[in-house]
Amino acid sequence: MNILIVVDMQNDFVSGALGTPEARRIVPAAAERVAAGIRRGERIFFTRDTHGADYLHTREGRNLPVPHCIRGTEGWEIVEQLRPASAGQAILDKPSFGSAELGRLLAEENEKELIEKVTLIGLCTDICVISNALLVKAFLPEAEVAVDAACCAGVTPESHRTALAAMKSCQITVEHEALPL
Repeated sequence: MNILIVVDMQNDFVSGALGTPEARRIVPAAAERVAAGIRRGERIFFTRDTHGADYLHTREGRNLPVPHCIRGTEGWEIVEQLRPASAGQAILDKPSFGSAELGRLLAEENEKELIEKVTLIGLCTDICVISNALLVKAFLPEAEVAVDAACCAGVTPESHRTALAAMKSCQITVEHEALPL
């Protein structure tokens, strides 16, 4: 079985409070990758960065004092281009960078049917994508873990490249790295 994980493709990371031109540029590629995954029969999980009204009083909020992805707001929602594809798929709300729930669910799925490959796409390469890729690697050490660089964007282009290099050194396959952002 192959899995596709769509990490935090939310309005606040694309066009909202923490949006970037690079994030806006990857939306069409991410939408096409999800559509291709559906056609291929991949199991698809979406994650949503999820915070409460007390965000600024959390450890993350003290380090990044920009309210974002507050549950129930437009910024918290999956981007419009991916919303139809997310219907009927598992959506995991995560209060921090990595999702332990995702790791546990993948381990359970692997018990039922061997997971051969897990591909991650989304935002931000240097925070939540790398965190979840390493988490998946820990829960599924024998599965191939890959990141599609053409469907990811970092906080900056430099931090995106740095995260890709770090993931490579952890035996995570980086696909489409040469494509420009």
